[in-house]
Amino acid sequence: MVTKIYIPRDSSALAVGAEKVAAAVTAEAKARGLNVEIVRNGSRGLYWLETMVEVDTGQGRVAYGPVKAADVAALFDADFIHGKPHALSLGLTEEIDWLKKQQRLTFARVGITDPVSLEEYLAHDGYKGLNNALKLSGAEIVKTVTDSGLRGRGGAAFPTGIKWNTVLGCEADQKYIVCNADEGDSGTYSDRMIMEGDPFVLIEGMTIAGVAVGATQGYIYLRSEYPHALITLNEAITAANKAGYLGDNILGSDKTFHLEVRRAAGAYVCGEETSLLESLEGKRGLVRFKPPLPAIEGLFGKPTVVNNVISLASVPIILDKGAQFYADYGMGRSRGTLPIQLAGNLKQCGLVELAFGATLRELLYDFGGGSASGKPIRAVQVGGPLGAYLPESQFDTPLDYEEFAKLWAVLGHGGIVAFDDSVDMAKMARYAFEFCAVESCGKCTPCRIGSTRGVEVIDKITSGKDHAKNIQLVRDLSDTMLNGSLCALGGMTPYPVLSALNHFPEDFGVSSTGLSSEAK
Repeated sequence: MVTKIYIPRDSSALAVGAEKVAAAVTAEAKARGLNVEIVRNGSRGLYWLETMVEVDTGQGRVAYGPVKAADVAALFDADFIHGKPHALSLGLTEEIDWLKKQQRLTFARVGITDPVSLEEYLAHDGYKGLNNALKLSGAEIVKTVTDSGLRGRGGAAFPTGIKWNTVLGCEADQKYIVCNADEGDSGTYSDRMIMEGDPFVLIEGMTIAGVAVGATQGYIYLRSEYPHALITLNEAITAANKAGYLGDNILGSDKTFHLEVRRAAGAYVCGEETSLLESLEGKRGLVRFKPPLPAIEGLFGKPTVVNNVISLASVPIILDKGAQFYADYGMGRSRGTLPIQLAGNLKQCGLVELAFGATLRELLYDFGGGSASGKPIRAVQVGGPLGAYLPESQFDTPLDYEEFAKLWAVLGHGGIVAFDDSVDMAKMARYAFEFCAVESCGKCTPCRIGSTRGVEVIDKITSGKDHAKNIQLVRDLSDTMLNGSLCALGGMTPYPVLSALNHFPEDFGVSSTGLSSEAK
């Protein structure tokens, strides 16, 4: 009898020694004459427990972690291949509280299957969505996506169905589907987890999008720092082509869809859709003026759907289970689930997929376990380096696009970075300006010059020079960037700057009365 042992090939697991663990398990099993099969799965997202090793037993998969290569011999001594107890035992994987409390739709297969096994993908409901889509007209597919309430998971939260409908309505000899996989926000890794842990769900989602709007060519614009995702995606694309799920006459239909991976330029601004398209065309990644919208004149001047990885990876389950199934999750206009990525000063960092409506406090304490330092959590930044800093008084805010907008904050890509009470928020505001200055494409003056001047003004504030005057200057400068920048890089840099200033004025030398120490 062959015992299956699952060891992640996810790059975060590899970073903490998963490859050495896999080699040690293989060698130890061979030395003991045991018949085992090593399956390299994706990570379950419990990153504080990586490398997490799972053993397939008669009762289900039993997990052990965090496992290091030095632990492997002791695990075999304890008969872990039959799920027996050990100090690193976590019990049945599906019973781990962190996983049981989640609602995994987009990530339903991640950590369960071999990412590049088409056979396993099909055995776990893969390609059911595409099969259903091939029986529908393009307009019917678009209506299903629209009725599901799916909104862009890349940050802008624009209704996916409306974008698709615009491309569907355009007359053109060529249309494109472009996946924005240039995941560059701090504290985010859900795109990478999908591409490394379940690449077929992204491929299927893009294929459904192509069938829906009449696009025959797709591109995955992949972050250059994701070499493992590049390998996994290309393996999966090759398998899908061979099996007839990509290429000409998909599954015997008259539909055609070809897909390629293109490596990104290594610039944060190329996460902006028009800059991405410029880069994909082989040009410098400069932001385009709008209009025209990419949905009308996008890649090479043709109608183009540009969606984020999670947006596209959410499509297969919608076409499989139906629009209402997906829309039944969430709250208000925020339907479905959001993969939330916990990072920063937390005991338990990792990926949590939940329906919209969970609060920050639940995520930080029920899932994150509180701060790793044991100190109070003072602030969290949600939505990447351009997201607002939220104080403890706002931790009961539900994760909902509109509820966050009321706070002048953004959910963005679902990344949450926690800071304890040792953080200097004036330094964090300075970093926001500095980040913008480094990453700006330079096309518009408010972003290019405003960010550089912002760093200088924050330095004057923290050194106590003309304090009251410079506090006001930061506000004026932020207003100019917010309203005058060409894209969200310059336009959203004021979010972290002003939220830090408004919620944590004492770090800028401003008292609760709003007066600087100098003015008093």
